[in-house]
Amino acid sequence: MTFVLESFDVDDVRACGSELRDLPQGDRSLAEDAQAICEYFYRSFVDANGDPACALVRLYKTERFSDLDPDLQDFARSSSDVEPTDELRCLTLMGTAGAEHAWNDRSLSAGHRAIPLPSEEFVERLPMVAQLIRQLGIDIGVVVAPPTGHEARVLAQTFHEVFHVPVAAGSPYLPAQDFVAEHGIESAVGFGGIMLAGDFFAVVMFCRVPISDPVARTIKILTQSIRVRFLPFSRIGGTRV
Repeated sequence: MTFVLESFDVDDVRACGSELRDLPQGDRSLAEDAQAICEYFYRSFVDANGDPACALVRLYKTERFSDLDPDLQDFARSSSDVEPTDELRCLTLMGTAGAEHAWNDRSLSAGHRAIPLPSEEFVERLPMVAQLIRQLGIDIGVVVAPPTGHEARVLAQTFHEVFHVPVAAGSPYLPAQDFVAEHGIESAVGFGGIMLAGDFFAVVMFCRVPISDPVARTIKILTQSIRVRFLPFSRIGGTRV
């Protein structure tokens, strides 16, 4: 089923959420599941002509540095002058789907494969990341140092807000303005929250159609469907349990 993104409504979110929950899962890793989710959004969200409404859809999750593959650890080291500890959280690209060939394989990402988050001050220097977290209504400190136990369980049931950039061109929260211009990005939308293990996750969509505030607020309801899919991956590292 496809959904016209500009007019995405409550009926659409019910149908979309149901399809998300029914996507094949099997004995998958969280990264495989994240990739399936991004591919689903990319092919299912269309414009009025039936063409893909998004140029790029990505899903990020914070991961402990020690849980990253060696190549991602090297990438994270090269992205910061802070010597990483095992517990350092890195905002890691888990899934990606888009109009360019390289956007369909997370290993081909040039600058976003694993972004270390050593402190709140460091996150504040990343305009889109800081605004994404802030607009979702999550304290940046919670992302940098995830909660555990009861606090994590409470946050994992919290219904968060939405990251919404209604006009992409010239926005300080989308610093890659060359990307915005080249691919006709009209708006950006992000949604997500805290997983049961305390880690942060978010889907970010770069849309070729303008997204109104009511539509953005409807899209964010899909957070719950993704949380349900991620429940089996309840421990850090994304291993199915």
